[in-house]
Amino acid sequence: MNNVNIETVFVIVAAVAIVLQFAILLAMYAAIRKSQKRVEGITEALTRHGIPALEAAHTFFLENAPKVSSILDNVSTSTGTVNRQIERVDATVTDIVDRTRLQVIRADELVSRTLDRVEETTDFVHHRVLSPIRHAAGLIQGVGAGIGALMGNLRGSRNGPRNNGRSDMLP
Repeated sequence: MNNVNIETVFVIVAAVAIVLQFAILLAMYAAIRKSQKRVEGITEALTRHGIPALEAAHTFFLENAPKVSSILDNVSTSTGTVNRQIERVDATVTDIVDRTRLQVIRADELVSRTLDRVEETTDFVHHRVLSPIRHAAGLIQGVGAGIGALMGNLRGSRNGPRNNGRSDMLP
């Protein structure tokens, strides 16, 4: 009896498993069928709309391929020309900057030498020309003052005493 009960349980479990597998397979069939209908709808829409669009694009590219190729060649040539011109401009600007830098250095040296010479000339004029002129002018003023004083004394003695006998006052 024990064997009969085990066999019965085994048959029941197997029957439930087979029914369960059948239900899963049925659900999978329904899902696949539903997906198949969706794919068919997409395929139909793609056939109706996509294929004409792809054909139009293909025709467009076939008709315009030479023009696009020509445009790309022109862009490539223009890019090369622009690059060469930029290199020339860069070389020119670099040359101008270098020359300007050299000219600024030369101008600075020229101004420095000129200022040094002006300073040397000023010192020379001051020591060799102005100092002797100042000494001579001072000597001439001294001689002039001496002559003036001498003339004043001579005049005073010819005309007699002036200013109430005071000789310290000048006429």
